[in-house]
Amino acid sequence: MSPTWLAAVFAVSVVALVVGFILVTEYNAVMALRQRIDKAWSNIDVILKQRHDQLPALVAAVRDLMAFEQDVLTEVARARAAYTPTEPIPDQAVHSDATTAAVRSLMAVVEAYPDLGSHQNVLDLQDEIERLESMLADRRELYNDQVYRYNTKISTLPTLPLAMALGWTPREFFAASPPELGPTVVGP
Repeated sequence: MSPTWLAAVFAVSVVALVVGFILVTEYNAVMALRQRIDKAWSNIDVILKQRHDQLPALVAAVRDLMAFEQDVLTEVARARAAYTPTEPIPDQAVHSDATTAAVRSLMAVVEAYPDLGSHQNVLDLQDEIERLESMLADRRELYNDQVYRYNTKISTLPTLPLAMALGWTPREFFAASPPELGPTVVGP
């Protein structure tokens, strides 16, 4: 073997090792992001289920005390019934937002009537629902951050060719669809 041939084999070997190292590093980084997304979603799912389980108790606690506000109770019940943990994430986000809005309406009614707010079980349930709503907002933010990192990673170099080869597609954010957010204002 000539020295030129050995140098070429060495150069190709070094390039192959560098490319292999980059591919393995990028693959591992994407797999770690996917695991973080799945973990973040599991955390959201736990909160959604806890909120789902608490809503009937809150409605039952205030039902007898606020028979005159049945439309608010009906909306909470409707929002709760729409929750399905097997739906795609965007659909769950829409239902979650509707549930949050219904719960906020119910809380506003409870606060407007001192007789309701003075019952300890109502106060305890209200505190628990508010705690769950706050946790949901925090976990939703963490989930969306992980999705953003993943989507950015698979759509930029050096990971893009690997993502295309392995069929990795962007994940969806946990956000309400535009129609649920109301009209969009364009321009001044």
